[in-house]
Amino acid sequence: MDDTIERRSCDLAVYIIETGVTVRAAAKKFGISKSTVHKDLSQRLPQCNKTLYNQVRKVLEVNKAQRHIRGGMATKAKYLKEKEYRKKSGCQ
Repeated sequence: MDDTIERRSCDLAVYIIETGVTVRAAAKKFGISKSTVHKDLSQRLPQCNKTLYNQVRKVLEVNKAQRHIRGGMATKAKYLKEKEYRKKSGCQ
């Protein structure tokens, strides 16, 4: 495996472990796609650093378990924002 890809995989893992961010946020921070983040963490990282892989997997499992909560909060915020907009513009 290419050394730069190994390094990126490890950097991604460390970033996610330290910050607890989602795959989407990590992809945005590193300027790569979510698919690349998934591939780096699930396929490449176990080959080069099994310990780091086990740590990042725990964080990703927590994020996955909380996904539905974040989605609900985002939907709630969206509709509250729309309600405020309609109230200000006089449309109801």
